[in-house]
Amino acid sequence: MTSIQLPNGIQVFERGWLSSNNILFLGSASSALVDSGYSTHAEQTTGLVSAALQQRPLDLLLNTHLHSDHCGGNAALQRSYPELQTLIPPGHASLVSSWDPVALNYVPSGQHCPRFKFDGLLLPGTEIQLADTPWQVHAAPGHDPHSVILFEPRSQTLISADALWEKGFGVVFPELDGETAFDEVAATFDLIERLDPCWVIPGHGPVFGYRAEVLANARERLNAFVKNPERHAHHAVKVLLKFKLLEQQQLPFADFVEWAANTSYFQRIHQRFVPSVPIEHWMEQLTQELVRSEVARREGDMVYNA
Repeated sequence: MTSIQLPNGIQVFERGWLSSNNILFLGSASSALVDSGYSTHAEQTTGLVSAALQQRPLDLLLNTHLHSDHCGGNAALQRSYPELQTLIPPGHASLVSSWDPVALNYVPSGQHCPRFKFDGLLLPGTEIQLADTPWQVHAAPGHDPHSVILFEPRSQTLISADALWEKGFGVVFPELDGETAFDEVAATFDLIERLDPCWVIPGHGPVFGYRAEVLANARERLNAFVKNPERHAHHAVKVLLKFKLLEQQQLPFADFVEWAANTSYFQRIHQRFVPSVPIEHWMEQLTQELVRSEVARREGDMVYNA
């Protein structure tokens, strides 16, 4: 990390995979935070921000997109900083105003996000001042149809959210809803290639130096999903199960099965790809795969995060 030269005034809080990374900007006159993590980590998020601000207020909160692991701390930060202004991408603004947790995909994914307010929109094609420096806002659909990424051209720093990680990219959730979105992922990769960043601050994982092979590997993975959508759906299910384990840390296998059976994304994927397999047997298979990958542990009737 010592060799990475990010613009002045930036602090990156690299979080565990339950929460997205948070990026704090400290300017001469204002401060801002990009993404706020998951709700169960909200107290830790506010503590990290408060310690870094050292009595300064948090003036601005930006969400790259509205998945629960990127905006689950919004409500807590808004309580801690009553004057905080929150900007979100425009696509789901009406759903946030009316607060529809089903349409916002919190209920279908079996996740939780406390209600929050917003004060304005983070519009693609505009610039925003962060730590006294203009950052470009770009649309980055695919993982989420309304996601944005942020780019600072002088330092060539990209905040990529879940559009690109050093080893992959986020689940393409519209595809789980039966919508076509793999082409949008590819178009976002093309955008990132044109931007030609030097440094990438991803939504999850460490900050990394951009290399052509990172994008090449991501494209290869995307092409495999395009050729075999069932592979993507299978990957998505395991990601959602791992997220649940990260949230709960441990739970009885019977509760794990019940949670999956009552979660819309699991029901859709099960009905679409493996309708002949009883969900209990499917969950047994998926849990065994998580255990073999050493991201879960099974002891008797209990399943543990690992």
